[in-house]
Amino acid sequence: MKFITKALMGVAAAAFAFTSAPEATAANVDGPAVFWKWSTWGKRRAFTEGVEKLAERVSAETGGKFKIQIFYGGQLAKSRENLDGLKNNAFEGAHFCNFYSPGKNPSYMVFTLPFIPLGDFRVSAHVRNNLFQHDALQADMAQWNAIPYVSTLLPQYEILGRGKPPKTLEDWNGMRVRAGGGVGQAMEILGATRQTVPAAETYTLMQRGGVDAVSFPFSYAQKAYKIDELSEWFTGNLQPGTSECPMVFNKTAFEALPSQYQDLLMGLKDEVTQAMIDKYLEADSKNIPEFEGKMEKIVYSDDELARFREVAGKPVWDKWIADNADKFDSQGVFDQMMELLAEAQAKYTN
Repeated sequence: MKFITKALMGVAAAAFAFTSAPEATAANVDGPAVFWKWSTWGKRRAFTEGVEKLAERVSAETGGKFKIQIFYGGQLAKSRENLDGLKNNAFEGAHFCNFYSPGKNPSYMVFTLPFIPLGDFRVSAHVRNNLFQHDALQADMAQWNAIPYVSTLLPQYEILGRGKPPKTLEDWNGMRVRAGGGVGQAMEILGATRQTVPAAETYTLMQRGGVDAVSFPFSYAQKAYKIDELSEWFTGNLQPGTSECPMVFNKTAFEALPSQYQDLLMGLKDEVTQAMIDKYLEADSKNIPEFEGKMEKIVYSDDELARFREVAGKPVWDKWIADNADKFDSQGVFDQMMELLAEAQAKYTN
């Protein structure tokens, strides 16, 4: 499979315009009064613009009858416990991150495998949202009374840190890196020590010297969690991977909605997705020049990137498939992801 070595993060939003439903007038969808609570962590940022758009649009379309209130900062549940909250019907919608609790959603961990080229948002959306329909991923959500809605399309990760900049593969040896899932495993292969603390705890950990570097979706998350304030360097083109933190509905709550409200939610997927993409791109336009002005930017050669992939890419893929073969069809999940990836690359990037 051909790898894309540079994510198309600078793609103009207009070049990736989803086909949205026609504009509707207020109170276009009639129905009963419904109030949903949405659980998430941190503050409002590009990652949460999807649910902000969803709340805005369902209220407008129903004349305020269908309201979604977003609870930030882990008010309703800790970031690791949102799936539990859905299962217990504590709220009607939530974000969760697959690598926060990998045992709760083992098939979803396929999205964290390192060096999978999901940097182009068009490719990423095609792969992620279609793979959500695989039987294994559906089963993972069903056990938590959850229905996947849309991916938050986390951008490719880059790493910010302080101390000696890792300019070669060998320089990662001995470093302490906050990195989850397969990216964390890749770091371990390179000799680093992996930390998997939730995003909201990362600034304090780095401030206290508990970690040397932080892997986050680039660039909005580093800024949102103020990691740039503590960092001296950043990787500009490593793109070690990403993860999956989808928007999901409480299955009981969704099925209790009248059909017109269900249709409304599903018809807003494209607008919700585009809202996140627009904010990711807006964040990049501001953050990357700022990072370049105050930190050392590490740019790896093509040969060095190839070494990273050879040493810390495929071995992690193979291990993940083998380790999960007795839990679900891990080979089938991986193969379908690669098929969707090739399909999307042929459509959008070749």
